[in-house]
Amino acid sequence: MPHPIAKIHRMFELVEPIATVTFSDVPTKAFLALGMRNYWDGYFAGRAAPLGLASAEVVHAVFYNFADGEVARHIPWVWAKTTPQEAIAVRERGSATALRQRIGELADSPALARVAGLATRAALSAPTEGRVLYAGLRALDVPEEPVARLWHAATLLREHRGDGHNAALVAHGIGGTEAHVLMALSLGMRAEEFDRIHHLPKAQLAAVVDGLRGRGLVDAAGGFADAGRATRQRIDALTDELAAPPYDVLSADELDELIAGLEPIAAAVHAADD
Repeated sequence: MPHPIAKIHRMFELVEPIATVTFSDVPTKAFLALGMRNYWDGYFAGRAAPLGLASAEVVHAVFYNFADGEVARHIPWVWAKTTPQEAIAVRERGSATALRQRIGELADSPALARVAGLATRAALSAPTEGRVLYAGLRALDVPEEPVARLWHAATLLREHRGDGHNAALVAHGIGGTEAHVLMALSLGMRAEEFDRIHHLPKAQLAAVVDGLRGRGLVDAAGGFADAGRATRQRIDALTDELAAPPYDVLSADELDELIAGLEPIAAAVHAADD
């Protein structure tokens, strides 16, 4: 029997803070030491590396939600400073170090090794069809060290979900910048306040909002219309459904064990970041 969707969503909540330590100071500094100019150079080098020497157009398509031209400011420039293979190694080392720093004594507990094993089983079990970034990550070697192994598994699960989320957005006709606008509104923010898009030229962002308004998704005041809120809810529900396949390999008891084991780790990451 399929696992309850509530547990699939709970896995997203637990995996996200573990995987995203890769965007923190330690990995960023490691990329700067390679000659990257800024955070975003390191972001694109590390996250795009499993795709190999893909063009900016391909990375833009796979990452989905960056505005036109943003990827091209970094890809392929970063590949003059490092290689995808080196970027993968730097990202893994930096992320494992950052995770270890955040979770303290949990890093050396037998429980973490067990959780890393369960998470890895799930992370390596899903079909790759239509999951471009997930497929690229699946082709990489799995780290042996437990903390690095847990981060790697969390990243696989995160990007598997992300590939599915992009598919859900496509199915609902929502573009990348439009997705950020809907995210902002779901958080009770104006589009121009949201950190991922507030830097865009005002006219460009206004055009995106106007397009959503013309489709009945945004109201006259720039907030959620009922249809926009419903669309966002359908996208979130489909994303959860599409994120379920990795967990099919686990029994109900094993998934419960994985969730219980991840909870103190995710909580420690949150506490350290706060």
